[in-house]
Amino acid sequence: MLIATLTPVTHPALPNAPSALLFSPTATGISPDTLDTDDSSSNNDPDSADNQDLKDPHQRTQDNSPDTKKKPVPPVELDANGNPIPLNLRQPQRILGFMPNFRSVSGGAVAHPPGWKYNFQVATHQSFDYSSFIFLGITSLSAEGLNSHPVLGKGVDGFYAYTWRGLLDKTDGTYLSAWFLPSLLHEDTRYYAMGRGHSIPIRALYVISRQAVAQTYGGKQTPNIAGLGGKVLTQVISREYYPAGATSFGVLATKFAYASMRDIAFTSIREFYPDIAAHYVRTHNEKVARQAARDAQAAGVHGNP
Repeated sequence: MLIATLTPVTHPALPNAPSALLFSPTATGISPDTLDTDDSSSNNDPDSADNQDLKDPHQRTQDNSPDTKKKPVPPVELDANGNPIPLNLRQPQRILGFMPNFRSVSGGAVAHPPGWKYNFQVATHQSFDYSSFIFLGITSLSAEGLNSHPVLGKGVDGFYAYTWRGLLDKTDGTYLSAWFLPSLLHEDTRYYAMGRGHSIPIRALYVISRQAVAQTYGGKQTPNIAGLGGKVLTQVISREYYPAGATSFGVLATKFAYASMRDIAFTSIREFYPDIAAHYVRTHNEKVARQAARDAQAAGVHGNP
């Protein structure tokens, strides 16, 4: 069966992991360390203005010497054994510095335990991230241009009609699939990449299978009732704010299919992006090293009498 053959490498406890950007020395977007936890306690240290008790003990931070305080260095994400996670296993908070990736887990990282409070915070960040509104504008403009739902109209009025309904679709779907249903059913719907060591076709099949397969809080694989149920309930709820001409079974089924296709496309990016980023960094460093060697050689030749 697909569930049995496409099982990813098991990681102990798994993470709220999005790590620092692969292409940038500074992280952008939310950090899992800023999210409240169900079992976190308040920090009474007067020198801690940013809730240091919420920091991940598995991340290595800079020392407190005067010199290093001048130039803060982002923490390095560590695995369960305290070793830095390789670039080709890291899931950045933002892919290409823009696309939100808050619900992915770096390979080998220690996962933040899911729960009602934590899942709600992640869903809120995902729903109201600035990039979500940019994508919303693009998809609403496209839908208006293609006249996807003629009953909603055209022009400025049509764009507005698509936009506010699209916002409700997006937030309903996120809260249902990332917060309410996963918390209720104890399903972890975060993405755990299969990673290198498998062929591209196998990894592609694994990506597709995540639409139907999730894992329990205990790490066992289970049908993805929360993910699929969230998409279905989103379409059911949308009948309350879409006009009659846009709520037929065929229209709702098409919207469900598009939502699934978008998820597969984005999940494919999350699966293969770390490999691409690591390859880019490696080739860039090799290019810099070759150029430095040529410069050194040229300087040595010109320096000889």
